[in-house]
Amino acid sequence: MPSDPTFEHLTAGGVDAGTASAWIADLPEVTGDFERDRDTCGAFWSAGVDLVHTLGEPAERSPEASAAARAVHELSRRAKRAFLAEHRAALYRAMTDDFRRFVRVEDAIYESAELVPGLVPSRALVAEDEPRLLKHKEGWEYDQGVLLSSLFDWEPSGRHLLHAMLLPTADALARLDAHLATGLTVLDKATVERRGRASVVTLRNERFLNAEDDTTVPSVETAIDLALLDPATEICVLQGTAIDHPKYAGRRVFCSGVNLTHVYHGQLSYIWYLKKDLGFTNKLLYGLAKPDQDPESFDGAIEKAWIAVIESFAIGGGCQYTLVCDFVLAADDAYFTLPARKEGIVPGFGNLRLPRQVGERLARQMIMFERRVECDSPAGSLIVDRVVPAADIPAAIEETVEFLTGSGVVSTASNRRNLRVATEPLDLNRRYAATYAEEQARCHFSPALIDNLEKFWNADQRRP
Repeated sequence: MPSDPTFEHLTAGGVDAGTASAWIADLPEVTGDFERDRDTCGAFWSAGVDLVHTLGEPAERSPEASAAARAVHELSRRAKRAFLAEHRAALYRAMTDDFRRFVRVEDAIYESAELVPGLVPSRALVAEDEPRLLKHKEGWEYDQGVLLSSLFDWEPSGRHLLHAMLLPTADALARLDAHLATGLTVLDKATVERRGRASVVTLRNERFLNAEDDTTVPSVETAIDLALLDPATEICVLQGTAIDHPKYAGRRVFCSGVNLTHVYHGQLSYIWYLKKDLGFTNKLLYGLAKPDQDPESFDGAIEKAWIAVIESFAIGGGCQYTLVCDFVLAADDAYFTLPARKEGIVPGFGNLRLPRQVGERLARQMIMFERRVECDSPAGSLIVDRVVPAADIPAAIEETVEFLTGSGVVSTASNRRNLRVATEPLDLNRRYAATYAEEQARCHFSPALIDNLEKFWNADQRRP
């Protein structure tokens, strides 16, 4: 098959012509029979993995061998998309016991790998990639994005997945009694403390200026769950801790966004993006769901208003948090940015939320052209509700909590819910997730991301 581009890439990369021809010829036709398609497609995908392994370590491949590996992945994904188009309902029903069981996205990717071997990478394949720099990874995790995109695209599984991600985590439930007794829970990268009628969540990743990474998500989500579950509080505050850094010594920093050094060094998993965006970030907006009720039904979620406190800066993910909080308080010398072009990734759900808050033109300037916005500016006022001198932030937090709770918060959940119906109903969130899941995988494993990190971040010279 000399005119087949996949065949040409494979043979140019060193694959025997007979082996290449046989594998391409085995590209399965999806029949509609789940078990038969699972077996035939699984055999094809498994042979594709073997082919990739014959091409050697990714860091040591010639350009031709690298192109051959990409060709294998692309043809394998063609079969995966065809399989999912036909069988995603059957797969999801099997995984969730016909919707009677909730499965979070980080578990769904591996349970799917067991139910349909080869559809997404096994834990062993992902572990094979873990020690490598991002630019030297095989990129097996990309197929997790293909899977999740398909599951979110189908409304029943998409809504059920979102529901699963809005439930309290097992860690939060295990810690709840102790938290209710003491009013304070100290976690690895966050704390949650009851202060009067407010639950205060503090981000604590001091070494990296409160950056986000794989180590921060579990702590922050647990803290947010506990803040919402505490019946003794009526409102929540999200702030950053004080930083021991020469430039910001003694000052609080809200959040510096994703840890780009960890991204470059391959220490940030693809699924991290979905865990963060669909987990605690969505919980700031939608509240905590209940397992036996639709999250959008009357009394279907535990909700409290959130106050975000920007001190120093809110970059990337930090800016995204403000978009789902009800009130944003900022120091007069603070700023926010959403520099997605420089980072080389999709800024979470910022593309969905930022335009409706600041307008599409300013949103494009921030996301695509790196515009920095001072909190104490006309543009900043489109996101920030109140600006005070940095030294007055503690008193301003107390004043804002008192203002929002002084006359009771009985209507807070109702007003939040009705605002969401008008601006971001759960189905809109689901449809965005369907696109985002694979687009973020495409960006995360793109050579352009590596170029950006080396050009704009000097990531190859930084220590993780």
